[in-house]
Order: sequence, then C-alpha cells, then structure tokens
Amino acid sequence: MIWPEAVTARVKVGHDRELVSSYPYRSACPSTTWARLADDATRDILLGGYTNHFFWTQIPGFAGLVRRKAESGCRVRFLIGDPDGETSRRREEVEAAALTVSTRIRITLEHLARLGPLDGLEARFSAAADAVNHVGLSVFRFDDDAFVTPHLATAIGHDSPLLHLRRQGQGGMFDRFSAHADDLWDRGRDIDLHTAGPHGQA
Repeated sequence: MIWPEAVTARVKVGHDRELVSSYPYRSACPSTTWARLADDATRDILLGGYTNHFFWTQIPGFAGLVRRKAESGCRVRFLIGDPDGETSRRREEVEAAALTVSTRIRITLEHLARLGPLDGLEARFSAAADAVNHVGLSVFRFDDDAFVTPHLATAIGHDSPLLHLRRQGQGGMFDRFSAHADDLWDRGRDIDLHTAGPHGQA
C-alpha cells in the first residue's frame, strides 16, 4: 500500500507529465536551455512574447540561429505587441522601466529587419483587441516543447514565473497554451520585414 503512494509522489501521471520544470523567475531558466530548444526545433518555432527583446541579448548568436532555422525549412514566427498601441502605453506606465515596452519591441523590429525578408521567417503584431491577453501571457513554442510565462501585475517579463511544458498527448496544458498562441497569431497583423525597424514598421 505504501509503494504505489511513494511512486506516484515522485512520478508524474496524467497531464502532470507535461510539466518538465518550473521557475519562479523567467531569468532563472538557463539561456542554454532556450538555445537548445530553439536549435533542436525542426518544424515550428513560435515566439509569442509581447516584446521578444530578451532573445537578442540572452541567446548568443540568436540572429544566426534564426536564419539557420528558417533556411533549413523550420517555420519561425515572431508575435509581438504593437509599440504604438494603447496596451503598450499602459504597460509602460505600470512597469515604469527605463527600457520601455515600445523600445524593446522596436529593438526586436530592428533585428527582424536585418534578418528579413527571409523565407521561413514571419512576424505579426497581435490585434488591438487581443493585446491585453497577449501582454499578460507569453507562449514560446519549439516543436513539442513550450515555455509559458504568466506576467505578474507590475513585474517585467524576466521577473515573472515560467513553466516548461512538453507535449505528451492531446488536450493537455501544452495544447491549451499552444492554441492560445495560435489564436493570437491568426488574428494578428503582418509585419513587412522590408520596412520593420526602429523608425519604420508595417
């Protein structure tokens, strides 16, 4: 009678199996883990952070990694918030950070402009109606692995908690968060990578 209880206390069952690890802060997840998941992905990378700014500073050679993935046939998508949107302005007031939300988004746009246009690389702004949902929850998907960050009140992304999920079957947490990101993407507005940058955007 004791053995099954001891086993189930240590072995994940059901949908719990999809939770690989959790971190009290996004910044506590090693950059090598992010880089490994991105490098291992072969089909689909969807980066659904509101600014996605930290990728360019946290992962060494990230621009080259994105280029290699896209050129190898992996679909690489960036879903970001509109730097001129009302939600971005309000978030800046909440965070009161020197490196503002709109500035972080424009840094991402500048990097994307340097990369694109590139076959396999896509970028969109989330729709205005979805911006509040987007800024409150980031989903970063690498094939069947995903990082999910629910943003806390006034906390900047790196200070919010992070969950690492790995898909184990239909209808689990991975699929639910993944569907959320896909819904935001489907309703988003394409960014023209010819004009994206610090001073121009689609």
